Amino acid sequence: MDRLTLIGIGTGNPDHVTLAGIVAMRSADLILLPRKGPGKDDLADLRRSLVASHAPGTEIAEFDMPVRSEGGDYRQKVDAWHDEIARAWEAALPSSASHVGLLVWGDPSLYDSTLRIAARLEPAPETVVVPGITALQALTAAHVMPLNDINAPVVITTGRQLRDRGWPEGADRAVVMLDGECSFRKLDPEDVYIWWGAYLGMPGQILRHGWLEKVGDEIVTAREAARASHGWIMDTYLLRRTPPAPSSA
Repeated sequence: MDRLTLIGIGTGNPDHVTLAGIVAMRSADLILLPRKGPGKDDLADLRRSLVASHAPGTEIAEFDMPVRSEGGDYRQKVDAWHDEIARAWEAALPSSASHVGLLVWGDPSLYDSTLRIAARLEPAPETVVVPGITALQALTAAHVMPLNDINAPVVITTGRQLRDRGWPEGADRAVVMLDGECSFRKLDPEDVYIWWGAYLGMPGQILRHGWLEKVGDEIVTAREAARASHGWIMDTYLLRRTPPAPSSA
């Protein structure tokens, strides 16, 4: 492999794919496609349908995504997992593939490790990124709201960080990603407003917003039911410690 193009495909809506992403798909000799196990076939099916729609005839090489081990040091587990994924890529690629495309859910720049995995490939290919719509963008668009207050910062963090360290110091707003445990339950809910979304951009999109003390339990219940129904869930949320601005309506 001489060239690897990482193509951001958004959060599940086929219309999220940019024209640049379509050009990149058509330019690739082969598309590398992950399978994430039982109950998650629709994630692979979406990628297959994108290739069929935008780059028909392009060869697809599928691989089974390794499962990250539990227990032990978190960073060591992640590093070992990334090594396994890189080896799975290499094993799936035919020797004839020169320019390979990989469709990345969301965008390779935001809480995604595809670039780190690509750096493990030997020999290292030329790597190109075609940006995509992030879950953060899809969340604020779905709730029809700006990400930040005027001249105010926003912190982007993870559920693990929120659980271990609490509210990010110095931030009025925080976007929380990769949270499988509804870590907002660890916070004092007083004066905290939440905008939550799951399956953003997809037909089954779910949205909730309100004061955390009033809608927190409702979000937990909705999340558990949706995960049980689909077999998987992707969600994110934005927290604000100060009240939302009054409506001009």
